[in-house]
Amino acid sequence: MSSDFPETGTLLGIDFGTKRVGLAISTPDQSIASPLEIIHRSQPAQDSRKICKICNEFRVKGLVVGLPVHMSGSEGGKAKEARAFGDWCGEITQLPVIYWDERFTSALADNHLRQSTMSQAKRKKHLDKLAAQVILQSFLEAPDRFAPPSALGDS
Repeated sequence: MSSDFPETGTLLGIDFGTKRVGLAISTPDQSIASPLEIIHRSQPAQDSRKICKICNEFRVKGLVVGLPVHMSGSEGGKAKEARAFGDWCGEITQLPVIYWDERFTSALADNHLRQSTMSQAKRKKHLDKLAAQVILQSFLEAPDRFAPPSALGDS
């Protein structure tokens, strides 16, 4: 997996959800992640068109998919769903995919939003894309981007 994952070029961060998918985009030098948008899931064909359009528009070179692992590092049902979605995204875009431990990302994103002056309704609208940004930025800053998700955060 690591040998074909690009070390340069724009990356798309994905915070998988069954109803909404948060997206974030990196700079081409892979130094900064920015929240991009939220896709409200519908039919696979429509979701595919949206994801492919974004990948083409931003010239994305790789996908970083958040993997919801348990505190122990083990994977449960949600992680399997995220992997299936990530694999599907890789197939439809023909881009390499890497999975990234997303423990605490939604809580961190929510904490950032709570510090703003946004209403709760507006915060909820931004949460998923901010979570995708946190996932992607964490990946960009990691000393070992290719460590297995269960090893991340272990001491």
